[in-house]
Amino acid sequence: MRPKTLSVAVLVLVLLTALTGFSQQTEVTQFAAFGAYSYLSTPSLNLTQRGFDGDFGYNYRSWLTLGFDFSTFTGHTSLFPSDLSAATQAKLIPFLPSLPPGYILAVPYNTSTQTYEGGPQFNYRHFKHLTLFARPALGALHSTFNAKPKDPIQTGIVDALIGPSMSKSDTVVFYGFGGGGTWEITPHYGIRVATDYARYNFFSNLLNGPRNSVRLSVGLKIGFGKNIIKQ
Repeated sequence: MRPKTLSVAVLVLVLLTALTGFSQQTEVTQFAAFGAYSYLSTPSLNLTQRGFDGDFGYNYRSWLTLGFDFSTFTGHTSLFPSDLSAATQAKLIPFLPSLPPGYILAVPYNTSTQTYEGGPQFNYRHFKHLTLFARPALGALHSTFNAKPKDPIQTGIVDALIGPSMSKSDTVVFYGFGGGGTWEITPHYGIRVATDYARYNFFSNLLNGPRNSVRLSVGLKIGFGKNIIKQ
């Protein structure tokens, strides 16, 4: 899902809310689970990954949710010398004389990413059928890189940089923030749109610095348990 599509989804949530009233919510379930199609974009690597995002939350108060979030993605793109650290680029120098004229060094690769996150979420429930929320993002990101060299030149370079397995994994801490909205169809079912920004520094011995990623998720929220709003 692209940012333009997300904006349209948020607009739809607001319009639906306008059509269904603005009175404050009188029922909030004790627990909520969320499952969604999700899109993870890392522009500095020209990398788009698609997958699943899910979370489980305990509504400690109507305005405060404590929860855990997990997401998993797969994608593919190509790695260029400009994406590498200075030390890694120096390792390419012995290969330069063997490159054919006009040869573009771009190594295709597949990648998979998982994120694990826990913490608070702050909710605004002034509207009967719309919950707005914001949250800090702090957790762990695990990524696996599988190079797919397309010729003997690339095979030799990848072997020199990361070994004959053509694969490398890393787990790092990320931080950032997120937010979104839920159209509360009923207190037990809703449609949620969420976006999260994360910053992290993975494969630091290979790549040229920290990365920024944006995750977009659209899916179903299910609420269950007792009503925590006192009547």
